[in-house]
This record gives sequence, structure tokens and C-alpha cells, in this order.
Amino acid sequence: MNVKNSPPVAGVRGTQYKFSHASTMVYFDASFAQLGKLADKKNTIILTDENIFAAHTPKLKSWKTIVLKAGEEYKVQSTVDHIIQQLIRLQADRKTTLVGMGGGVITDITGYVASVYMRGIAFGFVPTSLLAMVDASIGGKNGIDAGVYKNMVGVIRQPHFLLYDIGLLKSLPDAEWQNGFAEIIKHACIKDAAMFALLEKNDLQTFQKNKKGMAALVARNAKIKIKVVQEDEFEKGERKLLNYGHTLGHALENQYQLSHGHAVSIGMGYAAEISRQLMRFTQTERLVKVIHQYGLPAFTKFDTEQVFAVLKMDKKRERKDISYILLEKIGKGIIKSIPLKELENIIGKIKIPLLGTGV
Repeated sequence: MNVKNSPPVAGVRGTQYKFSHASTMVYFDASFAQLGKLADKKNTIILTDENIFAAHTPKLKSWKTIVLKAGEEYKVQSTVDHIIQQLIRLQADRKTTLVGMGGGVITDITGYVASVYMRGIAFGFVPTSLLAMVDASIGGKNGIDAGVYKNMVGVIRQPHFLLYDIGLLKSLPDAEWQNGFAEIIKHACIKDAAMFALLEKNDLQTFQKNKKGMAALVARNAKIKIKVVQEDEFEKGERKLLNYGHTLGHALENQYQLSHGHAVSIGMGYAAEISRQLMRFTQTERLVKVIHQYGLPAFTKFDTEQVFAVLKMDKKRERKDISYILLEKIGKGIIKSIPLKELENIIGKIKIPLLGTGV
């Protein structure tokens, strides 16, 4: 992993991770109060949503802010247009830094707007959800949805910094913790068998009560994703592994108004069963047990034809085949090209009652 431990910036110790055309400073185990040491308040605008603003108003009162409505349904072009108008009103220029404070929707939109406003301004993230801390804020993918098609429009551009404050997770409802653990389970499945065993020995409540253990788990997951992205920033090969559970998950998410975590966990359940059929994967029941252990669904009933109409527009499709992430074993994911018709037949014949529960 291309890293450099950097001297503290006014008392904030961080690690520099280098990518192909940029580098990102990552401040683990930090505090929101330290943001002012990383970004000049006079030239910084914080982008957040109504829920985060309401929960952290005292922290934000001295910062210039743009507050959005909360929810995936607002991760669209009209929201981007609104933000750009607000940036113009606030006289944001090329020396302005845009900071996304929130979950995955906010980090996606912030990175995208910062990449296109005035052809690119600096940006950083203060992730406030577990999902954003372990996944959405990392790797430089920034984008918006187009109707039911998730992340159809976007860019790859790395943030200048990531500031992690584990204390921000305290206000999260259990549903948002579950969302984040879907991505943690994903990382364990594709890259870290030892972490999967750790997840088996614990549960959501155990980690919620253990701030030190949670901080270590967040950093472990962030480093897994950072390393994968460093090796394949523009998703030509290895980075595709991070899509485990996401191909079917994305096709379900917007159509059925599922949370991202539920969509991904269902996608992982189906991908495990597909792995059993195509790769002789023998650990489906073990994976399903862990998915349920963290309050997530592994399977559900859906209209296969309707879902595949969306899946056929997935960015990973190449003509009549699609790159699908399967498992050889827990801790080792692989990329396999599967004809769409064959995939549709396999998924359509999976018998849910034998393997798991629905949403």
C-alpha cells in the first residue's frame, strides 16, 4: 500500500495515501473539532443534509453551509443544479474547498459537484454514517443517479482529505449501523477471512458498545478498500471485487425502495448461491447466518424480468455478458463473466425458503 505517515497538521496526525494522479490525507480517530485545522473556514463550504444539520447544529453554526433534503431520491441532477446555484451565491471560487459532511449520498454528491464546478475545486469528506466511513467516502467514485439507474453519471476523483470522528456514529439509528455492516461483511467476504471470523464472534450491539473496537474495525475496512483502489483506481480489474453484492443489489435498490445495506446484503446472498452453482462455493449458509446476525436480509422475492431490465443497463455489462463477483471461499472473491441469460435463469430458479428470509 502506497502510504506515508505525515507530520501532524496543527496537531492532527494523518496518513497520506497516494493514487495515480492525486493523494488523500486520511485522519483516523480524529474529531470534527479539528476540521478547522484542515480547512480554512473563510474559504470552505460544508455540504450536508437536514438530518445531519439538525443533529449537529452547534458544530456547524460557525461554518458556511448548504443544507439538502435527505435521501437517495435527491441524488439527482436537479440537486446538483441547486447546489451550483448556491455556490455561485456564496461566491465560491477555485480556492474554495467543498466539504461533504454526511452519509454516502452526501459524499457522492459533494465529490461530483466539486469535480465539475469551475472544472474542479478541492473537496474533503467528514463521513457521519458507518456506510460512508467504510465504503462510500473512499476511492474517488463520485456520482448521481438517473431515474432507477444508480450512479449512472459521475467521475473518479480523489478527495483531498477524509476526517473520521467515530463519535458521530452515536446518533445513528440501528438501521444505519446495519447499512454499514453490509459493506463490512462484503469486505470480509472478498478479502479478509479473519475479519469474517471476527464478525461471526460478535454482533451489532457488541460493536456499538465498544468505541475502540469500532474505530479499529472502521480503519481495517477503510484500508482494505484504499489498497484495492490504489491497485486499480479506474476499475479495470481488481477494483471490480468491491462490487460483490452490488450488481443485483443496485438493480433492486431504487426499484423496491430498499436501503443500500439491505440491497447489498440481498445481492450477497444471491451471489453466494450463484457461487455455489458455478464455483462449488460451500459456505453459503455460513454467510447467510452472519448477514442475519447483523439484522440484514439475505434473500427476497422480486420480479426477475423487471429487475433484469435494469440490470442490463449496469455499467459492468459488456454486450451480452456481465462481470459478476463471486466467491471461491470466504475471504477470496473472483471476477467471472456470465452471460446475462444464464444469470437470469440461475437467479430465477433460486428457492428462497431453503436459504434465507425475505425483507
